[in-house]
Amino acid sequence: MALSMSLSYAAGGGVCLPSGESQPCRRGRVQILPPLRRGYRGSFAVRGESGFGGLGGDGGNVEPDLSVRVNGLQMPNPFVIGSGPPGTNYTVMKRAFDEGWGAVISKTVSLEASKVVNVTPRYARLRVGSNGTKGEIIGWENIELISDRPLETMLSEFKRLKEEYPDRILIASIMEEYNKSAWQELIERVEETGVDALEINFSCPHGMPERRMGAAVGQDCALLEEVCGWINEKATVPVWAKMTPNVTDITQPARVALKTGCEGVAAINTIMSVMGINLETLRPEPCVEGYSTPGGYSSKAVHPIALGKVMQIAKMMQSEFGDKGYSLSGIGGVETGSDAVEFLLLGANTVQVCTGVMMHGYGLVRKLRDELKDFMRKHNFSSIEDFRGASLPYFTTHTDLVRRQREAIEQRKAIKKGLQSDKEWTGDGFVKETESMVSN
Repeated sequence: MALSMSLSYAAGGGVCLPSGESQPCRRGRVQILPPLRRGYRGSFAVRGESGFGGLGGDGGNVEPDLSVRVNGLQMPNPFVIGSGPPGTNYTVMKRAFDEGWGAVISKTVSLEASKVVNVTPRYARLRVGSNGTKGEIIGWENIELISDRPLETMLSEFKRLKEEYPDRILIASIMEEYNKSAWQELIERVEETGVDALEINFSCPHGMPERRMGAAVGQDCALLEEVCGWINEKATVPVWAKMTPNVTDITQPARVALKTGCEGVAAINTIMSVMGINLETLRPEPCVEGYSTPGGYSSKAVHPIALGKVMQIAKMMQSEFGDKGYSLSGIGGVETGSDAVEFLLLGANTVQVCTGVMMHGYGLVRKLRDELKDFMRKHNFSSIEDFRGASLPYFTTHTDLVRRQREAIEQRKAIKKGLQSDKEWTGDGFVKETESMVSN
């Protein structure tokens, strides 16, 4: 994907002030804010290579603090319900809050839900073993569309959730057709419910691109720049752009989103795929009246791909945006605390889980929290910021790896172990020379 347009937009932002003080809103208006809830980017800055020596914190036995502040949004932990079925209505989003998730992102909404028609079955699974076996599930494909519930219904449920959980973070995922007035109407109506932020679905790989939505925008940087401009002209809460992995270089659309005013990016959405063919019927899966269509691939099999994409975005953000406070939300194949830690070590501020909840339930967050705390205790980290981005400096180019290994080999050769011949003995270093040839 060629990035040929001009990227001259300056991302807006404001100085963080104490609660109750006048602060520049990120969209240019002055407003009185509650404690760092809106209008604040936070910080993407990650520690450099010299900032880690294997241990963090203050060296004491402090109970790990899992709380994070992202773009001014305070969360009890970095675990976020990803957009999809786990955020499809009031009942399930309430359940997520009650179970202790750090934030909830709704299933994607649009103005005209009547245009959204889902089919059943719409999921297919990939298992360990040969075709048709019942081994462990490692891959999950869906051909599900965005929310098919009336917008007014979803809006009323957003409002009810914010009334009942005023201190919890609710993020609305939104998507519209290529129409400025439609995007801005949707933003206005969604923000009226009191949601804390918006996640823009630029990445759904199936169904919606047929209407010039989802990945159709995220895969076209010129189109993405234009639509992001419309969105950030209207929005008054933080905006995250959700990236598609179905591109050659994911840093290009991520860069466009940030330069046109988005406070953060989320990556990755699902990977375009064909799950498989039923070898009994010779029909593709998931099979709807004998037919199928390519869909989005998720679950643990995509985790390494997601880590690679997040690493690329994080490196770009660090080098080009520095400590300006943009955020990164990692998504892809998270089922354990270790999976989540890997995203955090690459610089992610939060970690989203969708398919994992569909497979293991909302109680999964307890396991994620416990395993994250275990990791932090092991390394004596007291907060997420103690180790966020710690692994990022250790990614480099292949050319640099060759150079580093060549230098290491030369250094090892220079440090001899013992004497090579009798002529190397000296009078002054006799004792040390003897010691150099002792094995215990």
